[in-house]
Amino acid sequence: MSNSASWGFTRPWMRDQEPATRLVNMNHLGRALLEYTDPPVKMLFVYNNNAAVTTPDQGRVLKGLERDDLFTVVFEQVMTDTARYADVLLPNTTFFEGYDIVRGYGPISLRLARPVVEAMGEARSNADVFGDLLTRLELQADEDPKGELEELLDVVGGLPPSIGDDLRDSGVATPPFNGRPIQFVDVWPLTPDRKVNLFSEELDAEAPAGLYGYQPDPGTSEYPLALISPASERTISSTLSELPRPEVRLQMNPDDAAARGLKEGDDIRVFNALGEVRCKVAIGAWIRRGTVSLPKGLWRKHTANGYTANALAPDTLTDLGGGACFNDARVEVASCP
Repeated sequence: MSNSASWGFTRPWMRDQEPATRLVNMNHLGRALLEYTDPPVKMLFVYNNNAAVTTPDQGRVLKGLERDDLFTVVFEQVMTDTARYADVLLPNTTFFEGYDIVRGYGPISLRLARPVVEAMGEARSNADVFGDLLTRLELQADEDPKGELEELLDVVGGLPPSIGDDLRDSGVATPPFNGRPIQFVDVWPLTPDRKVNLFSEELDAEAPAGLYGYQPDPGTSEYPLALISPASERTISSTLSELPRPEVRLQMNPDDAAARGLKEGDDIRVFNALGEVRCKVAIGAWIRRGTVSLPKGLWRKHTANGYTANALAPDTLTDLGGGACFNDARVEVASCP
C-alpha cells in the first residue's frame, strides 16, 4: 500500500502511446549484446546508468561492451566504468545544474528543484539532449515542449491546479489531506473495485509457479553460500563510487571461514559458474552462517580482478515484473592460489 496516489497525478503530458519497437529488458543486457541476432543490437545509448557494474551477469555484459562493431554513446557526469567503453562520451548535468520536480521517497512532499549553478562546460540535461535527438530524427511534434524548461512547464501545467500553482508560486506543493492521508478513507488501491486483491487471477496466470508457488533455494553442494549485496552509506547504487572508500572485503561468518581454512585478511576468490571476484575476507559473527556479503555499487577498481558481485549474479528474471534476481547468487569461497 502506498500514499503516493493521494497527489492525484494522471500524467496528461504523456500524450503518445509507446511506439511498437523492440523492448529489451536491461537485466538481459549481456545476452542482448552477444546473442540477439534478429536484428542484432548495433548501437547503445547509456544514460542514468552504469551498466558495466550494475547489471546481472557482469562478465557477459563486459564482453558485449567490448564488441568492435557496437557503437556506444554514454551520457554521464563522471568517468564511470561504462563510460570507459564509450565511442562517444557526452557530458550530463548534475542535480545542481538543472530543473526537476522532486517527490519525496516516503514523506508526502513535492518540490520544485532549481539550478544553483550554471551548467559546467558543455554539459546538457536529459531533456535538452533527447529533445534535440527527436528533432534531428523528425519525431518531435509541433506541440511537444522543446528543452528542459519548456518540458518542466508542460509537466507543471498537467498537475492538479492547486499543486501546479503552488510549485509555480513558491516551489513547494501543499501536501494533500494535510500530509496525513488515511488508507481506505482518503487513498484507495488503484484496482477497479478499489479493494486489495490478495489473489489476482491475472497475476497467478503470469507467474510460472503461480502467485504463491514455492520456489526452492538455488543453492547447490557446489555453490552453497548465498551472496548478498546490501546498500552501504558510501553509494547510491553505483553513484559516488568514484570517491575514495576503505578496502572492500567479503564478509563471512567464522564457522564458514573455519570450514574453508580462511583467516582474517586472506586473499580469497568468490566464484560460481558465471565467474569470480577476488578480494580479501573480513570474518565476524555479524553475518549469519551460509551467507557472504559484498557491498552494492562497487566499481571495477574496488576488487583485485576488476569484477564485482554482479559477475556472480544470474540474469534470470523474477516470476513477476521481469526484475533482477541478484539475491539468487550462490557461490563458493576459497583462498587464492
